[in-house]
Amino acid sequence: MPPLFTWEFAADPYPAYAWLREHAPVHRTTLPSGVEAWLVTRYADARQALADQRLSKNPGHHSESAHGKGKVGIPGERSANLMTHLLNIDPPDHTRLRRLVSKAFTPGRVAEFAPRVQELTDRLIDGFAGRGEADLIHEFAFPLPIYAICDLLGVPPEDQDDFRDWAGMMIRHGGGPRGGVARSVKRMRTYLAELIHRKREDLGDDLISGLIRASDHGEHLTENEAAAMAFILLFAGFETTVNLIGNGTYALLRNPEQRARLQAALAEGDEELLATGVEELLRYDGPVELATWRFATRDLTIGGQRIAEGDPVLVVLAAADRDPERFADPDTLDLSRSDNQHLGYGHGIHYCLGAPLARLEGRAALATLLRRLPDLRLSIDPEELRWRGGLIMRGLRTLPVSFAPEPGHTGT
Repeated sequence: MPPLFTWEFAADPYPAYAWLREHAPVHRTTLPSGVEAWLVTRYADARQALADQRLSKNPGHHSESAHGKGKVGIPGERSANLMTHLLNIDPPDHTRLRRLVSKAFTPGRVAEFAPRVQELTDRLIDGFAGRGEADLIHEFAFPLPIYAICDLLGVPPEDQDDFRDWAGMMIRHGGGPRGGVARSVKRMRTYLAELIHRKREDLGDDLISGLIRASDHGEHLTENEAAAMAFILLFAGFETTVNLIGNGTYALLRNPEQRARLQAALAEGDEELLATGVEELLRYDGPVELATWRFATRDLTIGGQRIAEGDPVLVVLAAADRDPERFADPDTLDLSRSDNQHLGYGHGIHYCLGAPLARLEGRAALATLLRRLPDLRLSIDPEELRWRGGLIMRGLRTLPVSFAPEPGHTGT
């Protein structure tokens, strides 16, 4: 079988996933961390596993001691007392906590946020439009969702650059100083505790204030739960969107016919192709490569393979979303693909809560880039691009581009 988790694999994991789908669709492997886990790669098996309540999100069900060392979660979350969030818990606690925050991500609430997302998008592009070149990850895809989620949570503008620094360390996945991720998580935890305390004295119309109000009205939300909830909304709410914008832009640059179709539709004021196109980009090279950890609470069978109680299971969304048994021509980017029930944001009770916001940000970012910088092009050879390390997410470290400078902007 082809090697997994090498740098070459990170650049293009899809041939290896195709091999696994055909020859070992539920495959036990040793991860770079040393933890052994099952990889589920076929669409039908993946969809079943994502909704299987016998697979727990609670790391306490892991049969080995590795989870105690933080190897199956976000580095530093255990020591920072941030474990009680939606990615680590099961019903009934999951049901209770998800209900508390779900109203912040309703289609109506997200639609109200659209002008702010567009304002942030234009402001960031203004910063480099006159220069003729940019790194779209660091100057655009990364700051856009950070500032958006900070606004949603209620982080004051004067503190948002600190959040940007902490978040930047968290997504470098080993590219920074040793222990840097855990330190950033602890700093964020300390800040969130202070912010929750301050907001109790001056509630606003933001998500953290909403969590406090819910707690005060008998929903039994502890301060640790509130801090953990704010933390995971920030963590899960920005990196997925960074990668959606980065991977999506790169896919369009590599598929000029599809990009030209989308630009023509946008020029005519038709945004239907934009909507289906974002779904196709999520399927084709989505931001989440593997769904977050699950653990068997009893012996069970997936895809004909016996999984023992306590075994970790990782659903490979990137493999499932290119399964030819489910998608016609799965390795072809087709922005008008209509039958597209991809698993890019999961399935079942753990379906991504922030998906409506991520879609809004992705549509705004891609449409504005293509409208304002119509001749956008990659400024290095694709072979020179590097993908970030890390098990769960899939995203580029940088995306250097060039374009004709936009008139009226001097650039920075």
